[in-house]
Amino acid sequence: MNGPFAFTLALGDDALIAAQRLAEWTTRAPEMEEDIALANIALDQLGAARLLLTYAGELEGAGRDEDALAYLRDDREFRNCLLVELPNGDFAVTMAKLLVLSAYQLPLHTALAGCADERLAAIGGKARKESAYHLDHAALWVRRLGDGTAESHRRMQAGIDQVWPYAHELFTPWPDAPVDPATLRGDVERTVAEVLAEATLTVPESAWAPAGGRDGVHTEHLSYLLAEMQVLHRAHPGARW
Repeated sequence: MNGPFAFTLALGDDALIAAQRLAEWTTRAPEMEEDIALANIALDQLGAARLLLTYAGELEGAGRDEDALAYLRDDREFRNCLLVELPNGDFAVTMAKLLVLSAYQLPLHTALAGCADERLAAIGGKARKESAYHLDHAALWVRRLGDGTAESHRRMQAGIDQVWPYAHELFTPWPDAPVDPATLRGDVERTVAEVLAEATLTVPESAWAPAGGRDGVHTEHLSYLLAEMQVLHRAHPGARW
């Protein structure tokens, strides 16, 4: 895969799989307002995914549109990071995932907004506003749970401990990309560390750094997610409303 296509596809896959996971909280969130909030964040991610996958299809030049890329690829063809495909776990795990993802996407989208590629710049300019809200929302919950009861603190720290090793894959160097993710590490780590400090939580120390998603090597969780997400499209190919 060429550089611009692979990069755009990876970002689109990140957003698509994140949207699918967050949508699983619909009717299951701990509060009614949070149910709507997570659905809205999922829709924001889906909107970004549609723009990115549409552009990726154009860059590829093989005639695949956003639907073909979303519904007609197997797991080994997806290039999302492992972080977004992890199961939701409890609410603390989901907030830990959202904190790390949004802390990464905000500087990423900000940088894209100033890149030379006009399409990616337009997508980044729109998505960064949404990413800022996602980060604020996740940070609020992480602080609320971390600095809450002993039980909520325990669960929030456990969520961070589980999720943090997967953050390292986000910064895999990509020198020929419009924005090299490796350059974002400092900003992301500072943002997460500040939120955790306010939440009386600690940044985990772990040498384990699982990776492979950018190369199509995923956890078993992605296959189950795709089976559910793609079943209707594959069962009725070419169907129109």
